[in-house]
Parts: sequence; structure tokens; C-alpha cells
Amino acid sequence: MTELRLLIVEDDEAIATGLSLNLKLAGYTTSIARDGEEALTQIDVEDFELVLLDINLPKKNGLEVLSALRTSDNLVPVIVLSARDGEFDKVAALRLGADDYVTKPFALAELLARIEALLRRVSQLAPPQPIPTALGDTLSFADVSIDLDQRLVTRAGQDVKLTHLEFELLVFFARHPSQVFSRTQLFQLVWGQSAGSVRTVDNFVGQLRKRFEVNPEAPRHFITVRGSGYRFDP
Repeated sequence: MTELRLLIVEDDEAIATGLSLNLKLAGYTTSIARDGEEALTQIDVEDFELVLLDINLPKKNGLEVLSALRTSDNLVPVIVLSARDGEFDKVAALRLGADDYVTKPFALAELLARIEALLRRVSQLAPPQPIPTALGDTLSFADVSIDLDQRLVTRAGQDVKLTHLEFELLVFFARHPSQVFSRTQLFQLVWGQSAGSVRTVDNFVGQLRKRFEVNPEAPRHFITVRGSGYRFDP
């Protein structure tokens, strides 16, 4: 079985050591970075399946690390860990490309479940579905093309960089045109979780609108169905 390597980015020695021990007991291989610069250095020289990233870090904080990763097109899955539970920090982390956000103190069992769910989403292909407007392994709508094999997205011939979850949500919508899905259903089918913050789904849909709508304030493709959820219109 291939080792799953996780990077713990945490300056609190007790928390970092405790997380590392418990993750090793759960079958993972772990490394620890004590500050943001060290985290970026380790990620640059080694491949990790997932990063647990604290926000309050020396040298570079977690949001700066996350921004640097996504700016360099590194889409490694990231779960942000933070003692700050303010709405601003959660929204900022998700907009910068975090895949999940966990507030300290957290239950170890919940964190392990979130790690497993995120790794499962990354490793598994989406289940077979009828693929409308598809040519081979490509989905398309308007001036957008989605290459499923290479996980590449273009709009009007220009590359569009997406995080792992943004790509998964876009593909899910493209595979299920004209169907209404509640936020809870989207969590189950895309995030692999039974429930979560409404704001998370709203933020991800908002990011897709910014990237693919001519006018994000009056969306043509990613439609809010009041009281029900979201619908994708090709």
C-alpha cells in the first residue's frame, strides 16, 4: 500500500507532536514544519498527499502559505487549522483555496474523518454518470472546456486554475445539468461529508461564478434556486 504523506504545519510543539503521533497510529506518514517558510520549503522538495495548516505561524502565516501555494499552481489538498473561528478567516481561507477549515479545539476523531474524506475525494474518480455535451473525456459548456483526464479547464482557450474541490464541483455541475441540488446534497456528493457550513458551498459557487460567468452578479450558469439550493444551466 502506498504511504500517504501528510505535512503538519504547526508552531505549537505539543500540538504538532500530538497530531503527528495520532496520525502515525492511524497509518499515515507525517512531517512537521514549524513556520510558514519551512512549510513552503518542504512542499517544494517533497510531495505530500495533504497539508494540515495552522493560520497563526511565524515568518509566514497560514493564509500567506496558502496563497503562495495556489499562486504557484500547487493544488495539494489543505485543511486549515485555526484557533480563530471568525467568519473572515474562514472565508479568506476558502477563497484562497483551502479544501476544509477546522476550528481549534477539535475532536481528533472528527479531524481524522475529515482527512479521510478529503483524501478519498482526491484519490477516487467521480462515479460514472451520463455526460452531456461531452466529447471523449471532455465536458463543455459555453466557452468552457473541461479535460477530465488531465484535470485541465480552459475558458475561451485560456487556462483556468482551479483548486481540487473547485474542479470537482465544476465537474459535478457539468455532469448534472438542469438539476437542483441542496447544499446538504452537494456536501454529500462532492465534499463526501454528511453536512457542513452553508457558507462553504456558497463560497465555492461564488468562486465558480467569478471564473466562468460573464456577469457573476447575474449568473447564467450557476443559478441559485431560492429555498432549494443550486442548479447548473449549460
